[in-house]
Amino acid sequence: MLSLFRSRFARWLLPGGVALLAGLLPAAGARAEGVIDRVARSGELVLVGDPDQAPMLSLDDQGQPVGYGMEVAKRIAAELAMAVGRPVRLRFDAVADPAELGQRLVGGQADLACGVPFTWERDITLDYSLPFGLSGLRLLAPAGRLDGSPQALAGQRIGVVANSLAETELRGIQPAARPVGFRDLSQAVEALRAGSVDGVIGDSTLLAGLGAGGKGAALVQTPSEPYERYAVACLVPENDSAFRNLVNLAIARLLQGYLDGQSEAVTAIDRWVGPGSALNRSPEQIRNYFEAVLLGVEALRPLPAQAGAPPTRPTAP
Repeated sequence: MLSLFRSRFARWLLPGGVALLAGLLPAAGARAEGVIDRVARSGELVLVGDPDQAPMLSLDDQGQPVGYGMEVAKRIAAELAMAVGRPVRLRFDAVADPAELGQRLVGGQADLACGVPFTWERDITLDYSLPFGLSGLRLLAPAGRLDGSPQALAGQRIGVVANSLAETELRGIQPAARPVGFRDLSQAVEALRAGSVDGVIGDSTLLAGLGAGGKGAALVQTPSEPYERYAVACLVPENDSAFRNLVNLAIARLLQGYLDGQSEAVTAIDRWVGPGSALNRSPEQIRNYFEAVLLGVEALRPLPAQAGAPPTRPTAP
């Protein structure tokens, strides 16, 4: 299997990349079965995640998974299809519990989770890909109620996800705040709309999706700069370097495509994070972040097509 993977990889890696990949392959061979071997055998890539995490991951009206994380996962599946020489179906399994999500990846019942904030705790047992987004902790509250400053939080009932980074951060920001724990952010925002809490601290990307629309007073995020920033990436099984390298390549292609103005990449990214989306990031903000991510890796440029040669990229399954 690995010899097949190596020969097919050589067709679409840039010159010089094959030698780097070859150095990673022996480590993968030491395991009984890595993700690439498993996908080559089954023709299936298993993505796990919480479908209540718009704009990263949610379900459309037909119950199909959509979101920025799903866009990234589709491109990873396409890269795998090229690598293993067969169609690859991307299967989504809904997993709301973060602990169960990690257990499935560690135990081999899942291959990938995309749109996941980076934490050092998770990095102990799993590996992260190149980041494709930036998020942080902010406060969601009715417009004009709280400005997000530590002083404004004193004595206020602030919704947080129980045992989360937001709960820990809140205690450091303002010990006099009154944290109210919830199972997830959607429950916390529902409580905010119902008036049970005065504000909610959580992931700013997810709060943007949950706070958009709805009835009642308009909800806004403060302060202008997050209390804490962190990268958003894909989680993969630990020490599977061949698979992680492929995942990173797929993400780099997507980011480079946006920077190069490729219409498919620009449309896919703008739909979820660009102007007019829930996050409403400007093209300049997106470009600046993508350039920073790609600063430490080789730029990816499409190779010229040759007559009679197969396409350089398959369509997403």
